[in-house]
This record gives sequence, structure tokens and C-alpha cells, in this order.
Amino acid sequence: MKALQINFSDYSGGGGGAIAMYRLCQGLAQLSVDCKIISKAKILSSDQSALMPRFRLLEGGIKAITKPLGFNDIHAIGTFWLRQHPFFQAADILNLHVIHSDYFNYLALPALTTTRPAVFTLHDMWAFTGHCAYSYDCSRWQSGCGSCPYPESYPSIQRDRTRLEWRLKRWVYGRTNLAIAAPSRWLVDQAQKSILNGHDILHIPNGLDVQTYAPIDKTLARQALGLPLDQLIVMSCAESLRDRRKGMDLLVNSLNQLPASLRANTMLLLMGNGSEAVEAVVQVPTVSLGFVTSDRMKALAYSAADVFLFPTRADNLPIVLQESMACGTPMVSFDVGGVPDLVRPGITGLLAPAEQADEFVAQVVSMLSNEGMRQQFAVNCREIAVKDYAIEHQAKRYKALYETMVNRNKQTL
Repeated sequence: MKALQINFSDYSGGGGGAIAMYRLCQGLAQLSVDCKIISKAKILSSDQSALMPRFRLLEGGIKAITKPLGFNDIHAIGTFWLRQHPFFQAADILNLHVIHSDYFNYLALPALTTTRPAVFTLHDMWAFTGHCAYSYDCSRWQSGCGSCPYPESYPSIQRDRTRLEWRLKRWVYGRTNLAIAAPSRWLVDQAQKSILNGHDILHIPNGLDVQTYAPIDKTLARQALGLPLDQLIVMSCAESLRDRRKGMDLLVNSLNQLPASLRANTMLLLMGNGSEAVEAVVQVPTVSLGFVTSDRMKALAYSAADVFLFPTRADNLPIVLQESMACGTPMVSFDVGGVPDLVRPGITGLLAPAEQADEFVAQVVSMLSNEGMRQQFAVNCREIAVKDYAIEHQAKRYKALYETMVNRNKQTL
């Protein structure tokens, strides 16, 4: 079996979508599935990945017209030439990941899937909205978009053509040989209400290496990172700590509301770019590790923390929560998107209603004040991570899906 993964980056140290895709490739390799990667950004030196075909001068000229009109991706005409690439020609199946990053033209999907079936792994909602990766409280994507309330939401648009783009996507999917894989139950539910509902939609959670992400003795982890042994440590991270969706403003508000006695004994550990904005306003001592790509370093950080705090405003199945679980670190987050799949109230952590900072801080206080609860949650986290999210589980499900799609395609040719 040969699978071609298509993603904005081939780099496993990038954002969540890239990490999830790369880990899937590693898991599939253990099942003798040969994965190649086509991407917008080629970071790896490996010959297993290559750049998406591009006609940059021509695409730049088209983009100068289409982007001001409100279309972010249809200028990328090089996508239609992907069929000539050796990786494509050798592949049995395509696996789409994050394709809304200014390099892939979704209008090419019917042509690409005439001879190769495809799996579309949803990392957010973009596939079925008029432009946005997350719609927040807007449900217009269920009936046609238009009059977009969040034109600046990523990926932002210069003009509201969301109704037309929604219709273009619906037209494309009706002509594409496609199955959908969604990592969270929430995203499965959203997809079933969307223009994708004519396709098979499967729930396949992302996986991770539970041997690499495993509990490390807390004292040893703290000593390795130069952290104090006698304080409570809360941890948070995001690729960009400046990203409003990740809710660092809510984290700061919550930590600044901690009772003075608790705040005096608490330290914040951060991973990600842009920590200086948090450090400038949070009223607890802070240590920033910066943007960390090393799995071992991340496992040390999770293991050093008493609680992992994730104040997200919208998310699918956050990889950082899976990593925290696998390292036996209980979590506090908001009840949004696919977060409850991982932060299971009273089992692996505690949840607050969306964007309710007062409720969030109450849950943080409860967690920090109860060592027995943290210890039990830690045991539960590890058990569930191994049982539900080990990479081999994900890889087996994807291999079975690939085989089903390829065999079905052979029967129709």
C-alpha cells in the first residue's frame, strides 16, 4: 500500500496538523504502508517529501485578482499538475490534511480523484465552511454561509464571498471520490451536518507514541529543566501563544484571580512562540521553554507540571492534551469542540463553560488544592492514553480505510 499525504508542511515539529500527519506516517510505516508527502513547505531533508507543483509567477498574477475578491486558494493552479508528479503516480490513495494554506486548489479534487481515491482528514472545520477554520458561534455553514460574521477569522478574507465558496465546495465534493476521517466526536457531528454528509465519515482519533510520551519522575523532570521542587507548577502551551483562539488572555485572567496564598506557591511553565506577551502581565513567576520540537523535552515538561491548563476558545482534538494525558498530567480546559474527548470531567481533568474565566479559575483552584484528585487523574490519564490513543490504533484504522477505498475504487473502474 502506497499513500500520498498532502499537507501544508512535512515538518513534524510544526503545528498540530503537521505533527498529526507525521505521526500517522510513522505509525503506518510499522504496518508496511509506504507514505510520501507533498507539501507547501519542505523542511525535512528526506526524499520521502516533496513540494507541491507551483507556477509562482502565474499564480501570483491570478492571486492579485482572486484574493481581493475573497478567494484564498483557487489561484493555486499547480495543483492540477500534481497528477504528473512521481509521488502521485506511484500512490494507491491520497490523504488530504490541512489544504487551506494558500498552496492547494480544492477545485482540482474531482480531477485528482478520478484514478486515486482520497481520504480527507479534518483538522478543523474549513472543509465545509465558506472560509473559516473555526466558526465559533456561527452555524451558517449548515445552510450556505454568506454575511460572514467573522471575515477576519483564520484564514481571513478580504471580501465576503463565503456563500459562493461554500457552493463551490459543495459542487466539488459531489464529484470527488472521497471519505472523511475526523479525529474528534465533535468534528464528526459537525461534518455530518455539513456539505460532506454524502460521504462516509469515520471517527479516527489522532495517535501518538505512548512510549516516548510517558510519565517521568517529577523530581527528575524538574531537575532536568531547572525548575523548583517545592512549588506547584501549571503548564500551558501553543504553537503561537499570541493566537487569540488559544486563549492566553483567559489563562492570564484566571491565574491573576488565584487566591494570594495559592498564587504565591504557583509557577507557570510555558511552551511556544510569543511567551513574552504572557510573562508581561501574568502575576505568577513564569519560565518559558520557547518553541520546543523535541519529543523528549516536551515529555519532561509535561511530567514536571502538576496540572496542564488549556484555555482554548475552539479546537478539534488538541495534540497537546493527548501528550499531557500520556505523560500522566491532569488537565483543566474549556468545554469546546473535541476537548471533552480528552478532558473527561472527574476522570482526566476538569472543564469550565466556554470562555468563562471565573469558572476556569475555580477549576484550577480545585485541582491545585487537591493532591489526591490530581494523583487519581494522573493514573486515569495514562491508562486512557494507552488504551485509546496509542499510534498503532490510529494506524490500523487508517490502513483499513485505505484498503476499503482502494478496493472499492478498483470495483468501479
